[in-house]
Amino acid sequence: MPDLSPEALAAVTAEIAAVAPEYDRTGEIPVLGLQAAHRAGLLTATVASRYGGPGLGQIDTARILMALGEGDASVGLLAANNLMTHLGQAAAAHWPEAYYADYLRRGLDGPALANAVRAEPELGAPARGGLPKTTARRTADGWVLSGRKAYATGGTALAFHVVWAVADEPDGDPQRPRVGHLIVPGDLPGITWIDTWDHLGLRASNTHDVEYTDVELPADAFVEIPRGPDGVYRDPAAAASAGSFGHPALYIGVARAARSAFVRYALDRVPTALGRPIATTERIQAVAGEIDAQIAQAETLLFGALLRIEAGDTTHLPQLSLLKVQIARSVIAAVNAAVAALGNPGLTRHLPFERLLRDVLCVRVHPPQEDVALLAAGRRLLGQ
Repeated sequence: MPDLSPEALAAVTAEIAAVAPEYDRTGEIPVLGLQAAHRAGLLTATVASRYGGPGLGQIDTARILMALGEGDASVGLLAANNLMTHLGQAAAAHWPEAYYADYLRRGLDGPALANAVRAEPELGAPARGGLPKTTARRTADGWVLSGRKAYATGGTALAFHVVWAVADEPDGDPQRPRVGHLIVPGDLPGITWIDTWDHLGLRASNTHDVEYTDVELPADAFVEIPRGPDGVYRDPAAAASAGSFGHPALYIGVARAARSAFVRYALDRVPTALGRPIATTERIQAVAGEIDAQIAQAETLLFGALLRIEAGDTTHLPQLSLLKVQIARSVIAAVNAAVAALGNPGLTRHLPFERLLRDVLCVRVHPPQEDVALLAAGRRLLGQ
């Protein structure tokens, strides 16, 4: 059981934050940050108790990801994908037993990462509709996977890929093929990484493209995603669920890091014309209050939603996508307020603010995105 006391989490945050700027500059996999999270037991905290794990739930997961995101958003993102993978297995054991056992064994020795690999260069984000071009062709022995994916966070650090694909089966319906995920060990022949990640933020997340060329897999590697009662496929990421609140949590951590950096800078900065720290001025005090207000709002929305679910209240479930939107707005506003108030110091790479701003802006890309969430909410409200 990992130590989730405020002191223990703060220590992990500090260790990760110490090396985050260098990984942001190089774009390399944040090995030292991941190792710190692993030593603290935070990468496997959601492994179910039936597998010998701590079996932590959504609220504790959010606390972990806030702490990791406060240290380094890239580490937080890699950890979020990993923790959500274990949470999914805890809810419904869909991995082949041998694969999941191997995944757990690797996690004993060091950081062992898995992630859903879903987006494609032509299609874009799956949450906006459509079917993947990537195919899993049925053979006598299992499956052969082929296709190219984009934005595969984790890169070569991934021990397992969970690849979204269409089933190509001799007896299948070509008009309505089965759609699902294939559990793919990251060291199989036929997997080629293409270094495409050159991004504004999350630079150490290694979110590169990956190509699968005739990757052979066993029959039980395919996990079908059921179609709706009307026979229409709807992507699970098209609407938020409790399990998708890990990403907002890590960005709250980024906003918290900006708040701490703002406080330190305001206490240390003494302009000669002022003769005292800028923290003593009402202007900076008001900005600090605005930053704190935005973070308080984001945290309250996050934990309020999760606590209601834990208590059995489901009346707010249709609004979960909207809550993600509001959390995203709040964390961006918090970091932007810090940067805007400081002028040049807020934009220099010698200080953390510009990196934190670049990282927090990436909250917008996680599905469901703002326009999709607002449109769905409006249609629901208006009965359309």
